Amino acid sequence: MIRFDNVSKRYAAGQDVLRGLSFAMEPGAFVFLTGHSGAGKSTVLKLIALVERPTRGTVLLGERNLNQVRWRGVPAVRRQIGQVFQDHRLLMDRTIFDNIALPLVIAGTPRPDIEKRVRAALDKVGLLARERASPIQLSAGEQQRVGIARAIVAKPPLVIADEPTGNLDPQLAAEIMAVFATLTQGGTTVLIASHDLHLVQRLRKRVLVLDHGRLVDDFRPRP
Repeated sequence: MIRFDNVSKRYAAGQDVLRGLSFAMEPGAFVFLTGHSGAGKSTVLKLIALVERPTRGTVLLGERNLNQVRWRGVPAVRRQIGQVFQDHRLLMDRTIFDNIALPLVIAGTPRPDIEKRVRAALDKVGLLARERASPIQLSAGEQQRVGIARAIVAKPPLVIADEPTGNLDPQLAAEIMAVFATLTQGGTTVLIASHDLHLVQRLRKRVLVLDHGRLVDDFRPRP
């Protein structure tokens, strides 16, 4: 599903953020990406989402070489990726239903299909009864669930998340991670960048550890 082959990233100021990074994820995998602040976690996600391009090496999404995607093809690639952010990025002047429906509206999905998909996504994150609520009426954990529902409403094969539990207390963080874990049951691939080592260790999933842009550990729990 995802493959990095000897990927390096240097920004214009001369800062090397990634150094010869190589790893692969199979479809339906659940993988954590962790490391110290500035280790390169967010840059990995930005390369997958085509927000950044590698200085060297190759990034593959499925069979597609992302290095060869021109700007006109970027929206098509991003439609294959559901993105979840730490700060939710919800539209406070719209209902929960409308926030989740936004990717489908932009894609021109027929209204009957939008209603079915939005309610299915809401059901998956346990918020079906709150579809007409405003984001401001929800708790932080519920807002993050809305962010997940928006990321999965178009049924992307890949979901990436950048510190999705960074603003939540330990109990809410565990609940959000349990929601992510259910996504792989339907074949969705999940990659989560997180610095919460305690939470990562509790879930016993594969963990990629970065240190100054290099992969220093690829932990795979025993069955």
